[in-house]
Amino acid sequence: MIPHAVFDVMAWLTALLTTWLMYRWRFRERIHALSKRLGAGYYASISLGGLAGAFGFGTLNAFVSGQQVFARSILGGMVGAITLVQIYKLKKGIHGPTGAVLAVPFCLAIAIGRLGCYQAGLVDLTHGTETMLPWGVDFGDGVARHPVQIYESLTMLAVGLALVVGLWMRSSRVQENAFHLAVGAYGVQRFIWEFLKPYTTVIGPLNVFHILCLVICLYAVWMVYGGKNETA
Repeated sequence: MIPHAVFDVMAWLTALLTTWLMYRWRFRERIHALSKRLGAGYYASISLGGLAGAFGFGTLNAFVSGQQVFARSILGGMVGAITLVQIYKLKKGIHGPTGAVLAVPFCLAIAIGRLGCYQAGLVDLTHGTETMLPWGVDFGDGVARHPVQIYESLTMLAVGLALVVGLWMRSSRVQENAFHLAVGAYGVQRFIWEFLKPYTTVIGPLNVFHILCLVICLYAVWMVYGGKNETA
């Protein structure tokens, strides 16, 4: 698991650096205007919600799939962080977008972090199902599987680059909704890749993560098109 930890550290460092660059480039004024109102509780909500969601939903999916282990999930962490932040903002009476600066860092963190999942192979429980496609990967047990970690890494890298282009062109839609666009894109692509994973389903063909993907996709659509005043 050491390679996985190395990629996790790289993902976090890249996210921190990119957040600083995004702040300097496009979001300085917006964050200055919001910083006093957000307070430390906002960032605590992100951290605590993220941790609770990551381990809570990750372990739930592992348990449902017959794995008696403590597991964590990026998707679960996202759902937990968004939920707690929304509760915090509701209590503080804070309206308007506050997470746009995190959109590109989030995409890059996923792109790098999933490479660590790929390096971990079967141990990480994020591998794909068996495939006959020529790019199938044998993680050590003689079975060629979909490298879903690479699929997700490349997809989120493309999403991150698309957001950068939108910000560079000063698209008002992207600047206002960058976080929601990133979250929505993540939910859509993750929903697709989940069909290529060996997790146990809970509702029809859907597993735990499918359901979480639907939740964040609905959240993203609502925030972009219907919930401007309640956005995270």
